[in-house]
Amino acid sequence: MDYKDYVKWDRWPTTWCAGCAIGMIFKQLTVVLAKVAVPREELVVVSGIGCSGRAAGYFNTDSVHVTHGRAIPVAEGIKRANPKLKVIVFSGDGDLVGIGGNHFLHASRRDEDMTVICINNGIYGMTGGQMAPTSPSGIPTLTSPHGTPYAPLNIQGIVTSNRRHWFARCSTYHIAHLQKCIQEAIAWQGFSFIEVMAFCIENFGRRLGFKNAYEMLFKLKVDYKLNLKPTDRLADNELGVITHDRQGS
Repeated sequence: MDYKDYVKWDRWPTTWCAGCAIGMIFKQLTVVLAKVAVPREELVVVSGIGCSGRAAGYFNTDSVHVTHGRAIPVAEGIKRANPKLKVIVFSGDGDLVGIGGNHFLHASRRDEDMTVICINNGIYGMTGGQMAPTSPSGIPTLTSPHGTPYAPLNIQGIVTSNRRHWFARCSTYHIAHLQKCIQEAIAWQGFSFIEVMAFCIENFGRRLGFKNAYEMLFKLKVDYKLNLKPTDRLADNELGVITHDRQGS
């Protein structure tokens, strides 16, 4: 199969802004789906509300666009109803770990068999650029013009607090690593979570002084480094995979 087989081209162009990270990540997921040859009739993609949530309408497979914060529990219900399905959640940080934070906590604790791809752009981009649980400390947003007063949510810490876990941090820039992580996450039997460091140029980047999406993409290259063999938790500026496959220790 070709990656194009997983896309509803009749709905193109997308509603995403020019240069948006979401479209880049969307393509990498379709490339991996074609590489591992997941049959479209055995695949379901679930998205919530937000710019990333629009993705559900562009996948040429069964997909569900659900209410805000409910992507994970709907995906869990689909998987329990038909365990043979490969269920992938593709949504944003505000939807998955903000509004849907409680569902995220307990689905990871229960080790539900699904892959969650979280596009983390650090902002509520669709609604104008409000501070999100993932907004970097000190960064000005629409609702924190003098700088975010809080530390961002530790997504890695939540996932890896469970005895059995699979967590990856990737970036929109590091494409080969992102593809590798998506492939491994899909193959994992249990709850796999990929935090993809992304960006929003229109409702966040321009407020910070970026001229275009390329500048924000290149900053990911500068800010994040690959750690291919992490011995413990990833540092804040590291990309890699943290996994533990034993229940009792």
